[in-house]
Parts: sequence; C-alpha cells; structure tokens
Amino acid sequence: MGHSVTLALATLRLVSVSSQLVETLIPATILVTALGAYTAATPQRPENPVTLSRYLMALCFGLIHGLGFSTYLRALLGNEESIAGPLLAFNIGLELGQLVILCVVLTIGAALVPAILQRRRWVHILVGVTGGLALLLLVQRLGAWS
Repeated sequence: MGHSVTLALATLRLVSVSSQLVETLIPATILVTALGAYTAATPQRPENPVTLSRYLMALCFGLIHGLGFSTYLRALLGNEESIAGPLLAFNIGLELGQLVILCVVLTIGAALVPAILQRRRWVHILVGVTGGLALLLLVQRLGAWS
C-alpha cells in the first residue's frame, strides 16, 4: 500500500525526494527486513507474531520503495501529458510481478523444504541471498555519496 501511495504522489510530482537518498534507502530497507527475517527464524524465537510495528515498518519501507519506482516510471513516461492510465497500469503490473515472484519462491520452498531442507534453513538461505545483495547495493550507493 505504501509504495502505491508514493508511486502516485511522486509520479504526479506532488512529492519530491532526492533520488540519491531513495536509491540508498531502498537496499537499507531490504537489509533491515532480511535481518528481521533471520532473527525471526532463529530457534530462540519459535513464534514471531505479526505485530502493529511490523505493519508500520512495511508501510514505511513501501513508501520508500514507491519513490524509487516513480523515478523509473517518470523516465519511461518522458513528457507524456496523460499519466493516469500508465500510472495505474504500472502499479498493477508491479503488484502482479511481486505476486509472481512470491509464488515462484513459495513453490520452490514447498518442493524443497519437506524433501531436502528444514524450513528454518530455507529461510536462512533466502535471507542470506537477499541480505547479501542488499548489503552490496547499499555499500555501492553509500560509495556514490562521496
């Protein structure tokens, strides 16, 4: 929900944030999320209920990601006058793309976890790959600040 709001606001130029800041914050949010998922999957914390703070964190991170998506969409649109249709189509495509990725990961997990891996190990693998890539991008983005 968060990224849909800022995607619309920034694409319509009602909100403006430094693209360098946004491009630095995006991998930072992914890294924080990966670390949270790793912590939640540790044996010391067998249950990790979804709390209001996790929803708020997801909303805030979504706001940041929407700003990043808007930069890309604005580049695609160029000087196009009517952007309501492309904005809606882009947002729907973005949501569908995320659902496809989620389905692929869940399908692979459903096939591997019972047969080969423990659920916790699968989560750690996904968190390691995602967190590692986010850390790499974050270091690159921070290097661009100098």
